[in-house]
Amino acid sequence: MEQKIALGKYPIYSHEISKTNCKFSSANQIIEYFKTQIENNQMASFIGIFDHYSHTKKVGGASAIPSNIIDIKNIVFCFGSQVPNVDIIAVRPRSIGVTELTNSFVINFLEAPGAMPNSIMTGWVKGI
Repeated sequence: MEQKIALGKYPIYSHEISKTNCKFSSANQIIEYFKTQIENNQMASFIGIFDHYSHTKKVGGASAIPSNIIDIKNIVFCFGSQVPNVDIIAVRPRSIGVTELTNSFVINFLEAPGAMPNSIMTGWVKGI
């Protein structure tokens, strides 16, 4: 799991795994795995699945998708047992992106403001 700054300002966690080293064979299977993890966590609520690949194609961006990308999905959910201030709402809900490439998967998410969500999401990714 790599921590980096995406686009010059967004702290993210990112993990690329070869398809030959992964127990899943598609982005949809990985999304279902995350959905199960979310549903089994008492602090998390599943919200939905966003088909980023289809959306991008629908709005005319197909030519802007690199040819080695097969699928892109985001699973959207929320952790949160408290609202300590109004600013916390700007970073909720959470999303984990799953990009299926020709030979690998890239799993990434924006760093959460608390250690607990980052630890849980990192653990889920390591379970892949």
